Amino acid sequence: MTKYIVISILSMLAFFSNAHDESHMNDEKQITHIIHQIKYGWENGDGKPFLKHFLDFKGARYFESGGQNVGLNDLIEHHVEPEKDALVFLNLDFSNIQIHIEDGFAWATADTEVKGEVKKSGKTFDKAGFQTFLFKKVDGDWKVLHTHSSSRNRVKK
Repeated sequence: MTKYIVISILSMLAFFSNAHDESHMNDEKQITHIIHQIKYGWENGDGKPFLKHFLDFKGARYFESGGQNVGLNDLIEHHVEPEKDALVFLNLDFSNIQIHIEDGFAWATADTEVKGEVKKSGKTFDKAGFQTFLFKKVDGDWKVLHTHSSSRNRVKK
């Protein structure tokens, strides 16, 4: 009888462990999808992914290479959308994405590459650096709380 109880307990533990692992994988997939949507938004000057995936709250700040946007509307209206008209093209790549999740809070880091061309001057840029995203789970969905991007001109060889 004891043998059956032990087997039952071990089976339940394995079931809950697998359910936790599956939930963790689903969280990682959702966060990765959000990061890809943010990439799309930047490249296309489209604020919709930001409105959908960012938590708009008083005090929100987003940093990029020494500059900052205060609040979600500031980010979209004074940074994301105007770049579409100011640039011939913008290519953004996030690679080496690493996601860490703990109790409804997550952070992700990524290597970044940013390339583009300015319409007015014809000047091109080619930068590399790093990105950090902070997330909070709200009503079952992950929302971006904060971003910080830092890049510099790529060293030419």
